[in-house]
Order: sequence, then C-alpha cells, then structure tokens
Amino acid sequence: MNKILFPNFNLEFEISPVAIEVGNIQIYWYAVLIVLGIVISLFLTYFDKNKENYNIEYDDFLEIMIFVLIFGILGARVFYVLFNLNYYILNPLQIFNIRNGGLAIYGGIIVGAIIAYLICQKKKIKFLNLCDFIVPYLALTQGIGRLGNFINIEAYGEETTNFLRMGIFLDTGYREVHPCFLYELLGCFFIFVISKLCQKKQKFSGEILSIYLVLYGIIRFLIEGVRVDSLMIYNLKISQVISIFFVTFGLIIYIKNKFCRKKKNKVDEKKDKVF
Repeated sequence: MNKILFPNFNLEFEISPVAIEVGNIQIYWYAVLIVLGIVISLFLTYFDKNKENYNIEYDDFLEIMIFVLIFGILGARVFYVLFNLNYYILNPLQIFNIRNGGLAIYGGIIVGAIIAYLICQKKKIKFLNLCDFIVPYLALTQGIGRLGNFINIEAYGEETTNFLRMGIFLDTGYREVHPCFLYELLGCFFIFVISKLCQKKQKFSGEILSIYLVLYGIIRFLIEGVRVDSLMIYNLKISQVISIFFVTFGLIIYIKNKFCRKKKNKVDEKKDKVF
C-alpha cells in the first residue's frame, strides 16, 4: 500500500497500485485510469456537435483514434525507454512492463499526431480540423491519466513547504514534495475548459490546436522545473526542450493562420467592391 498525505488539508490516502487482482493477473490503477480517460473522452466526442463544424464523420474519427491510441501508447513507451536506455539495456524484459508507469506523454503526442496526419491525408480530412476538435479531449485524458502517477507515487517534485505540498514515504524517509501530478491535472483541466470555450468563437483552422500547444507547453515547462524524475539528455530536461518546441510551433500556427485569414478577408473585400 502506498501512503500519501496532504498535510494542509488533513487528507491521508492508503492506496494499492493494483486495482484488480484475479489469480496471478494484476491490473494496475495506472492502466485503469488511462483507459478511463480515453473512454470518457470518446464518450464525450460522440455527443459533441462540433464534429459537424469541423466536417468530421464520427466513424472516420473513431477509426483514426484507434490507430492514434495504439501507436501513441507505443510511442510514449519507446520515448521513455530511449531516455532510460542504460537501465533497459541491463533489464530488457522490463521494456514490456508498463503496469507501474513509464510512458512519456510527449512521445505519445508526437507519434499519435504523425499517425493522425497520415490517415487524414488518405481520407482527405483536413488535419487541422481534426486537431482543433480533439485537443480539448486530449488535455482531459492527460489530466485523468495523471491520477495514475499519484497512486504510483511518481512524477513528484522537489521538497517544498508550499500550501499544496504532498507527503510521501520513501526509502530515505518521509518527505513533503511538490505534487506535480496535481499541477498538471489542474493545468490540463484548465486547458480543456479554455479550449472548449474558444471553439465557440473559433475564427480560423488551427486556432484551438495552437492554444493547446502554447498552454500545455508553458504549463509542462514550469512543472518540469521542479520535478525530480525528469528524462534527461546531458544536463537538459527533455520535456522542457520539447515544451519550448510546442510553444514555438503553436505560435507559428496561430500567427500563420491568422495572417492567412486576414489576407483572405482582404481579397474577399476587393472582390465585393468589384462586383
């Protein structure tokens, strides 16, 4: 059992990482919560009328998501293994053991986006429309999945005395640390709400995607600054490097598409004057 405390809220949890155990088969909360997040998001997208605004058929969307989920999880695992290669070279069978965690979300997002783009090209679906529709639910799924880090006592931060601090018991004793899982959970839920509100007033393709990239990039960059288990390359935190890329890419998409929209509006105005 993992014991976790939130001293300022007088909360204490004793949680087993194993959700279901049947004989020798163990299903961990980490996996259950990821699946739960995916199911909730797919359920909500089914009833989301924005599909019509983005010209997306639900059958096409579901087919794309199946491939994105499969390859996204593989990408997240490969990304994590690559940046912990010294350990997995010595313990190769552990590559296939993801029950206790070990998924790098950035790897999943990048690989999933590539797969989605390729399928969109084949199906003649506008890729930016798909992204604008799905990224709010991506943020929601990420937020729910972070609860798995809480139960596993992983993805936590440096020692702190701040109001939200989390008490955990490690081999080195009791420590009060930044609850990074909670920061990202709240950040992802914030992105979900903001992006859904922005969909109602969306002005150009790629706008919602750019909002997600910028907001998540900033939030993740700040969180990684206090995490103690970040994936590293030399002295750089990989997630912070990718966060900078996300913010930059998001700003490029926003500026480029907003400029193209203004240019199109000017052309349309000139045509109206001529006719």
